[in-house]
Amino acid sequence: MSIATPPAESDLAIGDRATAHWRAIQAAVTVSLQPVISIHSGRCVGFEALLRGYDRLGYASASGLLDAAHGLGVLLDLEQLLLERALDLFTGGPDHREQKLFLNIDARSLPEARPLAALITRMLRASGLNPVNLVIEVSERHPVADLSQVAPALSVLRQAAGGIGLDDFGAGYSGLPLLYSAQPDYIKIDRFFIANAEQDTRKRAFLTHLVTLAHLLGVQVIAEGVESDREYMLCRDAGCDLVQGFGISRPLSSLSDIAPIHDGVRILNARDRRNRESDIKLVSAQIEVIPPLSDTASLDEAFERLRTGSTTFLPVVSALGEPLGLLREKDLKAYVYSPFGKDLLSNKVYGRGPRHFLWPCPTAEVSARAEKILEIFSSDEESEGIILTEDGRYAGFLSARSLLRILNEKNLAVARDQNPLTKLPGNAVINDHLTEALADRDTAYTIAYIDFDFFKPFNDSYGFRQGDRAITLYADILRKDLPRDLCFIGHVGGDDFFASIRQAECADAVKLVRHTLDRFCEEVESFYDEDSRRRGYILGKDREGKDVRLPLLRASAGVLHISSGQSIGSIDEVSGIFARLKKQAKASASGMAVAKLGPPGSGDLCCPEAAPATPA
Repeated sequence: MSIATPPAESDLAIGDRATAHWRAIQAAVTVSLQPVISIHSGRCVGFEALLRGYDRLGYASASGLLDAAHGLGVLLDLEQLLLERALDLFTGGPDHREQKLFLNIDARSLPEARPLAALITRMLRASGLNPVNLVIEVSERHPVADLSQVAPALSVLRQAAGGIGLDDFGAGYSGLPLLYSAQPDYIKIDRFFIANAEQDTRKRAFLTHLVTLAHLLGVQVIAEGVESDREYMLCRDAGCDLVQGFGISRPLSSLSDIAPIHDGVRILNARDRRNRESDIKLVSAQIEVIPPLSDTASLDEAFERLRTGSTTFLPVVSALGEPLGLLREKDLKAYVYSPFGKDLLSNKVYGRGPRHFLWPCPTAEVSARAEKILEIFSSDEESEGIILTEDGRYAGFLSARSLLRILNEKNLAVARDQNPLTKLPGNAVINDHLTEALADRDTAYTIAYIDFDFFKPFNDSYGFRQGDRAITLYADILRKDLPRDLCFIGHVGGDDFFASIRQAECADAVKLVRHTLDRFCEEVESFYDEDSRRRGYILGKDREGKDVRLPLLRASAGVLHISSGQSIGSIDEVSGIFARLKKQAKASASGMAVAKLGPPGSGDLCCPEAAPATPA
């Protein structure tokens, strides 16, 4: 018996089915806009267009619909549909001419960059918008077949749009090679590096270093998927420029009532009272306000500015005042000194402008710490200096000489209060930090006062030089073993130290302090002679001259955990709490006493080995 083979489906039938599916896509697909907010001011910088309605077609995600469109050969048609609907929604906002639309395109559309760029140009003109109002985002979620083709494709798209962004950065296929090839204006840090980062030091390290790398390249950083106030503060502390996510705003289907300033972010920033004024004053005093050159200016204007000005470069900005890079005189020389070079450059048909000769320049916000600005600058050996921005817009320029002046002033200010033995901050800086921590009610702090037990007999037996070695040993342990991004350490004087740990659970912070005590106790034994180490004590005299056994040196700590939302009236009140805690710590076998100031009913004790102390 033979089995009949069914006839193949005709091309016509397949085409009819594809046409029907495309019509279903057109009927179902909608767009929502999620606000992208300046982390510095709360200003609504723009909106990301998000594809919606895919679930009505039976797809579990937007990626599923894009895959289907690619399979049907209508991916470019879908890109056009999404841009049309996003522009209709975006132009309904009251401030859209001062804002940006962040539009994702599928990486598989890059081979069609020229027709896509022509389409974008036509649609922007029809909507009455400038290229500066659009940022094209390319996701890492799909592999890029040939990275060597990315730069030419994005160069074509950059002429149609005001900027290029990399979406889902760090969680896709291409990572740093794509960052190198694409030369983007924005990167969006994937939520993977933000979720639970307050408890994950490795995630915080990745986030901080990605932000620093981006700023070194003159790229703005958007933190996406931010869902809580704590995640927002984490991104702010890491140096991110912009933020979006459900914790900031859900996607919107209308922009008619959108406010230019996001109240939630403004309030969060106002509550964060950690003092940055001293660095802002230092930096502001050294800013050189070099008038920027518009990216639409003619090269004749650029030549004239360079000829009559005092610098060999010009900062170039967009129509919205955002820095794009530097136009350097030496980059134009090859053209200027070639036959007919200047005539060729100024020829409108030739079509060259400042954007074609941009040199990437490191950027930083005016409000950034002086050390962070210097770190960004020093990572680029060819940099002329660093562009400073205020809320993402050009504010001025810092030359290498200006940076050295800032660093010198900063070092002098630190040295005035620095402990000469350990080089740690002294009492004035400690008190400033404590005042700021007590005012910051939105962040949990764990504060520790540490001093040595049995230090006098050790000094009497081995001399002050060994005593100084013990003090510097503990200072080095604090520096090495406490996470730098979350901790402040200081030297009160003598054998008294201060440590403050931010955004940590009480038990986790106590473990960190416990570790420093145990390590000190273990390492300081090497300062004793062999007989004393073997016995576990030294022989000494009491006040009456009798022989006594004196325990080996150890450190003890009083620890106070202040939960977020709680407050203490003054530093004097804190001092009273620590007077009791230190007395308990010295009497404890563990060398620790821990109190917790938390919500009512939470209890005072957060360290099982230590007796509680009542904070009130």
